[in-house]
Amino acid sequence: MRNTIVCMLLLTMAMACGPGRKPDDAEPPVAPRHEKQLVIHGDTRIDHYYWMNDRENPDVIAYLEAENDYLETQLAHTRELQECLYEEMKGRIKQDDQSAPYYENGYYYYIRYEEGKEYPVYCRKPGSLEAGEEVMLDVNELASPHPYYRVGRVDISLDNRWMAFSVDTVGRRQYTIMVKDLATGKVSPTGISHAGGDVVWAADNNTFFYTSIDPETLRYYQIYRYNFFDGEGPELVYEEEDHTFYYLGVSRTKDNRYLMITANATLSNEIWLLEADRPQGDFRVFHPRLRDMRYRVWSYNGKFYILTNHEAENFRLMEATEGQTGIRHWQEVIPHRGDVLLENVELFDDYLVVQERERALPRMRIINMVTGDSHHLPFEEEAYTAYIGINAELSTPVLRFNYTSLTTPMTTYDYHMETGELSLVKQQEVVGDFSPDDYETRRYYVKARDGVAVPLTIVHRKGVDRDGTNPLLLYGYGSYGSSANPRFNANALSLLDRGFIYGIAHVRGGQDMGRQWYEDGKLLNKMNTFNDFIDCAEFLVEENYTGPEHLFASGGSAGGLLMGVVVNERPDLFKGVVASVPFVDVVTTMLDESIPLTTAEYDEWGNPNDPEYYRYMLSYSPYDNVRRQDYPNMLVTSGLHDSQVQYWEPTKWVARLRAHHTGDARILLYTNMEAGHSGASGRFRRLREQARVFAFILDLADKH
Repeated sequence: MRNTIVCMLLLTMAMACGPGRKPDDAEPPVAPRHEKQLVIHGDTRIDHYYWMNDRENPDVIAYLEAENDYLETQLAHTRELQECLYEEMKGRIKQDDQSAPYYENGYYYYIRYEEGKEYPVYCRKPGSLEAGEEVMLDVNELASPHPYYRVGRVDISLDNRWMAFSVDTVGRRQYTIMVKDLATGKVSPTGISHAGGDVVWAADNNTFFYTSIDPETLRYYQIYRYNFFDGEGPELVYEEEDHTFYYLGVSRTKDNRYLMITANATLSNEIWLLEADRPQGDFRVFHPRLRDMRYRVWSYNGKFYILTNHEAENFRLMEATEGQTGIRHWQEVIPHRGDVLLENVELFDDYLVVQERERALPRMRIINMVTGDSHHLPFEEEAYTAYIGINAELSTPVLRFNYTSLTTPMTTYDYHMETGELSLVKQQEVVGDFSPDDYETRRYYVKARDGVAVPLTIVHRKGVDRDGTNPLLLYGYGSYGSSANPRFNANALSLLDRGFIYGIAHVRGGQDMGRQWYEDGKLLNKMNTFNDFIDCAEFLVEENYTGPEHLFASGGSAGGLLMGVVVNERPDLFKGVVASVPFVDVVTTMLDESIPLTTAEYDEWGNPNDPEYYRYMLSYSPYDNVRRQDYPNMLVTSGLHDSQVQYWEPTKWVARLRAHHTGDARILLYTNMEAGHSGASGRFRRLREQARVFAFILDLADKH
């Protein structure tokens, strides 16, 4: 009730402002133009804003700050609305909440939050949930001196005494590693910096392994071994020399028998193993990398289970015995199916759980490994997300899984695989008068221009009239094989309760409809991603859910690339667009091997050093295709320390858009000067950024 009253008061103040509600008529910053010729394959591109590619240049910082100041003037009339939205979203959060506890190696682990605080507290209880709480890490205390703070990987030694954790205080995914003695409470810095985030203990409880990154390209390329107690420095145990392999990870298998190094490229990977109880030994390759072959490995009871796409586009499950891990020894457990994507598995002593996806919907199959019997968990909503949760123990018949949808808050269940009993462990609490029964979700399969059926999911309050006047926000991503799973978002209620419809276009480039769905939306098929989104938007107009004067679009990172192409191709279709940390200067970035991610992503976008890929990428690159036309209202966001999409891409793009824009719509840029790709850290600070975005949209829709 308090938050409702606050919003009413703030909105009354906003309405009382009268003409002051209109945007300030200040002129936007004008970026200096310095011609830079970019020549390749006999083609010359002129980039007048190339000079922005230097975060150490004070002129660049001054320009970014000027853009932020301009944004504030243009959105000044929405300040009360932003404050209302912030209080509204904050008011839905159960502030003294905690995660569902899970059991591992003698302890129950969970994360909890305290009233009014930004960051989590990592806790555990020995043996029983009725035991006394042990606070392992209060991130609020550690974060207090820093404007940005993120804990990466946390790992507990097998004797339960030592906690190793990685910390990023900038937002550029460059971590330092610290160790805490859980018996004494002492936190010790290790002196390790430029770490990649992963840290994992060996079984001797003295040695941990961690990833290290190249300080320039930020490529995860080294694994180090470090005995925390012997006084010696870290020792390099693995270095990845192939620059197309961007990510190295290190972990420990569920049965704690092996340490595992995984080297990843876009389309292939390689795994190396070492017995966890002999950390001074040498890692050995499980199976040598093969072009276009991906695999994952689980260790269990003298066997390895392998999930792979080798001769199986949608993946299949294989098994091999220890000492015979070559592919010729693999035996098939679950065969390939052309209409079902095999996404993940979980192993127990007596059961195998398989996470699958069919027609953009996940499902879980339970297989009794003793009898061979199997069954699926029933899910009844039209569109939803379900996935395997934290299952740290092998010797249990209970599966932990998570379920959510656009109307169902995140819910954690325990499923007894022997008896079929389903137990609710925890459901996200939405403070206030929220009821799922007030909303409805629908799943459509939209016929795209080439005849392919593209899944489209929408949610809105019940009783919405399909008269073409509803404001609608359509989200899309469509890259890296990342499926756009429909999940509950309490923040979105601030739109839905003001009459908005929210939609997700499950465009090609994701993996929603299987691995081929990904293949059909990358490289020389990338235009399918953009066409699918436009076709879904047109479907919503044709079905009278909305109209172009009420339609909004949003996407971030590679989804920001999608937004960039859409506004070039169909600016008339949208009232407003939000592009968050957008990857928009595609050709220039993919020609610069010093930029993080470039060499690793040739298999995603293509290598523009090849004339064919250069021409294709140039045909859609948003920055290169800006032209003189009326663009929709746009809010573009970035982070100064972003390691995934460098800040200068959205900055240059906005400058070029403004120089070519022929209409009177607003094009705004916000740069978080203290964060990276994911924006602000802290659960409440993030809401400030979300409130700004929602206020921008609601103001354009005249839905205060």
